[in-house]
Amino acid sequence: MVLGLAACLKRFGKDARGTPAIEFAFAAPVMFVMLIAVIEIGMVLFVTTLMEGALRDASRYGITGAPGAGGVSRTEQIIAIVADRTIGLVNLDEANIQLLVYPNFGSVGQGEDFVDGNGNGQYDAGETYTDGNGNGQWDADIGAAGPGGAGDVVVYRIEYNWPLLTPLGASLTGDENGTIPLRANVAVRNEPFDDGSGGGV
Repeated sequence: MVLGLAACLKRFGKDARGTPAIEFAFAAPVMFVMLIAVIEIGMVLFVTTLMEGALRDASRYGITGAPGAGGVSRTEQIIAIVADRTIGLVNLDEANIQLLVYPNFGSVGQGEDFVDGNGNGQYDAGETYTDGNGNGQWDADIGAAGPGGAGDVVVYRIEYNWPLLTPLGASLTGDENGTIPLRANVAVRNEPFDDGSGGGV
C-alpha cells in the first residue's frame, strides 16, 4: 500500500501536464492589471493632447477677432472649436473653460495690487486694493473674462476631471470620484483687428 502510494506520487511529480495553466493562473492577473494601466495612461495622455490641440486651434481663431459663424459670439465660436477638436471625449458641460484677458504677458496670473496692512503677505478683507479688472472685488488673478480686443494678451485654459475607466485607476490616484484632473492652457496676443473701439485696423 505504501509502495503503491509512493509510486503514484513519483509519477505525479514527473507529470508536467497542466503546468502552463497553473503558470497562466499566476501571471494572468498581473498581465491584466498592466494592460489596464497602459490603457488608462494612454487615454489620459490622448485626451490631454486633444485638449492642448483644441486650445491651440481655438486661439488661432480667437486672435483674428473674427465674429462667430451663424450669429454666435466669438466666445461661443471658440468653445465650439474646443468641442469639435476634443471629438466628444471631453464633456464641456463639466469642463471649466476660461478666456482671460491681460494687458501684457508679464501680468498673466498676477494678482491685483493691494496694501498689505497687517504685513502677512496676502490680501485680507478690508485692505485697500487696485481693482484692475473692474469687477468690484480683489482678485488673485487680474485676468478679465472674454476673448479680448485688438492687441490684448489672452490666456485660454481648460480644466477637466477625466473619469477613469476602472476603479483600479481611481485607487492609484487616490481620488474618491474616480477621476484625474487634466489641464491645458495657451497664451497668445490678439492680432490688430478692428474691434469697434477705434484702436484696430
